[in-house]
Amino acid sequence: MENLKIIIDSLPHLLKGTLVTLELAFFSIVLGFVVSIIVALGQLYGNKFVRAFFLFYERLLRSLPELVILFLIFYGLPLIGIRLNPLFASIVGLGLRSSAYQSQIFRGAISSLPKGQVDAAYSLGMTKFQTFFNVIFPQAFRISLSGWTNEAAVVLKDTSLAYALGVIELLRQGTYIIAVTNKPLLIYLICGLIYFVLTFSLSKGLGYVEKKLEIPGYEVRRV
Repeated sequence: MENLKIIIDSLPHLLKGTLVTLELAFFSIVLGFVVSIIVALGQLYGNKFVRAFFLFYERLLRSLPELVILFLIFYGLPLIGIRLNPLFASIVGLGLRSSAYQSQIFRGAISSLPKGQVDAAYSLGMTKFQTFFNVIFPQAFRISLSGWTNEAAVVLKDTSLAYALGVIELLRQGTYIIAVTNKPLLIYLICGLIYFVLTFSLSKGLGYVEKKLEIPGYEVRRV
C-alpha cells in the first residue's frame, strides 16, 4: 500500500517531467533534421572545401560523447559572450549531435536514387531547387524513414542527459522524488517504464507513417 501511494503521489510530478522530455526530444529532432539536410547536401554537392568542412563537422560530433557536447555548449559559449539557458543549451547540443547521424542517413538515401531521375527532371526544365524538393527529397525521405525512426528514438532517450545541466526533465524529477521517499528502485522503474512507453509509441507511430508513405509496387530500401 505504501508503494502504491508513492506511485500515485509521484505520477503528476513525473508526468510534468515527461512533458519537458518530450519538448526536448521534439525540438532536438527538428533541429537535427534541418541541419542534417544542409550537411548531407554539402557533402554530396559542395566543392572540396565545403565537403571537407561538413565531413569534419560530422566526424567530430559523432566522435564526442553527448555529455561532453552539452558541457562544451553550456559552459564554453559564455566565454565568447553567448549564454544559453539549460533547456536551450540541451536542445542545441542534442540537435547538433543528432544532425551528424541524420546527415548520414539522408546522404545514403539520396545517393541510392538513380541518377537518371535527376537527368529526367532537368530535361523537363526543372531547376536544381525544384529537382531536389519535387523529385529527390520525397523519395529519399521515404527510404531514410526507417533509419530516421531509430535516430529519433535515440534522441528521445538521450534527453535524460539534460539532467546534467539542471533541466528538470523526467529523470531529474525522479531524483527529487527519491530524495523525499528514499525509494530509488521504485522510482527508477517507473521512469524506465515511461521511457519505454514513449520510445515504443514513437517507433510504432513512425512505423505507421512509413507504411502510409510506401508507394504501391515500390519497395522502400532501408539504409
